[in-house]
Amino acid sequence: MAFSVNHPLLYLLTGLVVLFIILQSTYFLIKAIRRARELGMGAALIRKTVLSSALFSIAPAISILVGVITLSKFIGLPYPWLRLSVLGAVTYELPAATLAASAMNAPVTQTITHAPTFAAIAWVMALGILSGLVLVLLGLRKIQSGMVSLAGRDKRWGQILSDALFLGMISAFVGLLFSRVREGLPGFVPLVVALASALLMAVCGLLIRRFKWTWLEQYALPLSMLGAMALSLPIAALMAPGGV
Repeated sequence: MAFSVNHPLLYLLTGLVVLFIILQSTYFLIKAIRRARELGMGAALIRKTVLSSALFSIAPAISILVGVITLSKFIGLPYPWLRLSVLGAVTYELPAATLAASAMNAPVTQTITHAPTFAAIAWVMALGILSGLVLVLLGLRKIQSGMVSLAGRDKRWGQILSDALFLGMISAFVGLLFSRVREGLPGFVPLVVALASALLMAVCGLLIRRFKWTWLEQYALPLSMLGAMALSLPIAALMAPGGV
């Protein structure tokens, strides 16, 4: 039997896992709504919370869909669908798969037909992200207790530590924006798109402050992400050689 990255068995296995995740999410949603009612929260507040959470997930979902489509070009659709539906992140899966394919001398512009190559890429993507789970399992409680203890002694330094951890996380993502700047104009496209997203977020902040649009606070991030995605097409066209 010839190997295929889009074999029906892979679709079946992935579909079962995704179905389990959907059922699990539905179960916890129902539990959360029931608990909210027990705490005396009104139906309007519950609906508003559910709706805002659903809208907040649209922008990340679109970026995940783009990642699935990108990865499907060379490792098929089922495995990226599985990875990005359960545990993976676009900022990790794409570089991991690309580096693994490069190590196996497999072009990312062609569908993989060699089973060992696909297996190597799949293992790299799966094992590489497990470090985060292990660190959370073994170290999260100590980190949290340390931060709570520090904040209890000095709230100012507790806030500084929290901000430093957040900036450290952001810096890891920002580094990816500069990873391809030596490639010329194409390498600057992600950086310009990120700046456009930051500008849209700043505009939302000004609207909230100037016109007291507090409702916009819940939608500022997804709107900025969606706007930057939409702007990425004209930005790429303008920055391409001969673009106008």
